Parts: sequence; C-alpha cells; structure tokens
Amino acid sequence: MEKFSSVTSRAIPFGANNVDTDVIIPARFLKAITRKGLGKGAFAGLREQRDNIFDRPENQGAEILIAGDNFGCGSSREHAPWALMDMGLKVVIAESFADIFSSNSFKNGMLLVALPREQIDRLMEVAKEGLPITVDLNTCTVTTPYQDRFSFELDPFRRHCLLNGLDEIALTQSMEADIKAYEDRNAIRRPWIAGAAAR
Repeated sequence: MEKFSSVTSRAIPFGANNVDTDVIIPARFLKAITRKGLGKGAFAGLREQRDNIFDRPENQGAEILIAGDNFGCGSSREHAPWALMDMGLKVVIAESFADIFSSNSFKNGMLLVALPREQIDRLMEVAKEGLPITVDLNTCTVTTPYQDRFSFELDPFRRHCLLNGLDEIALTQSMEADIKAYEDRNAIRRPWIAGAAAR
C-alpha cells in the first residue's frame, strides 16, 4: 500500500447523496479477478449519459471526488474502492460514509474525509470553478486557494496506517521482531508446543 501524506488536485463535484456500491461499480463488472481495469466500470450507469461529470475533459486526472451524504451504502463489495482507485481517485470527501465501504477504503489506502454539509457545498463551488483542493493528512485539513481551511477527524490508527502505507499484511510484518521474541519465549516456557510445531 502506498503512503498517503497529502494531495493537491482538481476535484470532481459529484455531490450526490446515497450513492450505493452498485452505482460505484455495477455487478456486471465484478467478474474480474484483478483490480486493474475496474476504473472503466466505475459509475458505468451514469457514464452512459452524454456529458456526464466523470468523462468531462476538465475532470480527467482528478484525484479527489466530492459527494454528499451516505456515500458507499449498499452491498459490501470491496470492488467499490478498487474501482475508484483505478480511476485515479485518492480521496473522497463527503458528508458521511457507509461503514463497510469506509473500512474497505481504508484497508486499500483510500482516504475518506467527512465534513459538514456547508463545507461540502463550499468545496463543490471551488471544484466547479476548476480550482485545486488540497487534502493534507498530516494536519487533517482540507484547504482551497480562497484560504478556506476545514479540519477533519480520522481514527488515529487509520491515520497512522495511511501515513505509513501499512495494510494488514505490512502491519503484521512490522511486528516481526515482537512476534519472533514471543515465539522464542514461548518455546522456552512451553517446549512441548514448540516441539509439536517443528515436526
């Protein structure tokens, strides 16, 4: 998992409420056995519409998506954050997020920022002007060229993992010395267990 520190980018001013995971990545795209290419199916139903917000030239390369309330509700498919990340998105800013989507996003290295409605509305205005928005995980702030500065909260453990690029495997590997020390002590205290494991 890549380390996340900060991103400055144009933002896609989507703004919709109650966007479920079937909207984010429709079920017909879930047959893939790899994450690569899932971005092509992201928001497929909406992208079938002419002049949709995702395919507009000015939004190409955007790394931030701004949405409304209850983003990522619906089924628990992990493909949803995979598809968003394959689109190039690194951050979703919304009023609130569904719990399972939030957990899946964090475990895959995507930052979710929850802000009050009035701040979402302000960021939507800035995004529609095509101006960059900065999301800084070090200071837990979202800023704009107009000197807007919005603070957000994030679970300290999740923040630590994102800043250091630690997924569950890397987090376990980072404790390798402690695990080995425990196993060594355990082999002395309970040699019958260590002997059974060695067979």
